Amino acid sequence: MKGIRLRDLPNNFITTDPDETSWILCLEAIQRFGKGSAIVLHSFDTLEKEVLDALSSMFPLVYAIGPLQLLLNQIPEHPLKAMVYSLWKEETEWLKWLNSKEPNSVVYVNFGSVAVLTREQLVEFGWGLANSKLPFFWVIRHDLVAGKSAIFPPEFEAESKERGLIPSWYPQEQVLEHSSVGGFLTHSGWNSTIESLCAGVPMLSLPIFTDQQTNCHCVCNVWGIGMELEISKDAKRDQVGKLVKELIGAEKGKQMKNKVMEWKKLAEEAASPHGSSSANLDNFVNQVLLRKS
Repeated sequence: MKGIRLRDLPNNFITTDPDETSWILCLEAIQRFGKGSAIVLHSFDTLEKEVLDALSSMFPLVYAIGPLQLLLNQIPEHPLKAMVYSLWKEETEWLKWLNSKEPNSVVYVNFGSVAVLTREQLVEFGWGLANSKLPFFWVIRHDLVAGKSAIFPPEFEAESKERGLIPSWYPQEQVLEHSSVGGFLTHSGWNSTIESLCAGVPMLSLPIFTDQQTNCHCVCNVWGIGMELEISKDAKRDQVGKLVKELIGAEKGKQMKNKVMEWKKLAEEAASPHGSSSANLDNFVNQVLLRKS
């Protein structure tokens, strides 16, 4: 990966202790690659061509099959379409709020199903969003704050009640696809990254652990569809507010919006009936059937 830095590697790899548990688990997983008859990745050919070419030179059968949600859309009447694949119960009273907002005006904020923040970070993020004066849709899980409940001061609630919606969980793919959503403040998990790209929504990335640093590098430095929020452990409301305003409406945000719409089109082409991911899926299924016969 050209231009990648040490800090962009998954933090499982950044250790000087050869007995570090997370490193050993990663090493064991990587060593299993050579034992499989094929490698299937949730990606598509044009998105990660260099990486896929490198993997294909090491392993005989590498299939980039994605984005999965776009492939599922090719079979609209399939019984599996009704299945809910979120880890959390999804609330449903959200569409009316989004419908009341202007196109590309809402900041969607979600740090996934595992990442946690400190209470200080939560408050600073909240004030950054409130001070931006932009409408925001912030999903706050019951366990988002490490060891504590997510409670905001009354002043924040008074400042943001007309512009902010704070549910505990929502159907992310549908929210991102809503016309009012103009940017996504995300932890840069791979699923969130792919969903945002497919929806044509630029990102403000706050990577926390595992592969998120590498995903952030791709979003910001390779694909040109996001900015990194570099706050480490000390979230600062002024920086949050400044970057959120850049993401929504500023010239840099508009450039990223144009770029992510180009990637959205490429993703749709890959998942179309004659696209690369559809062909890879057919080839993979045929390979499985061939091995069984």
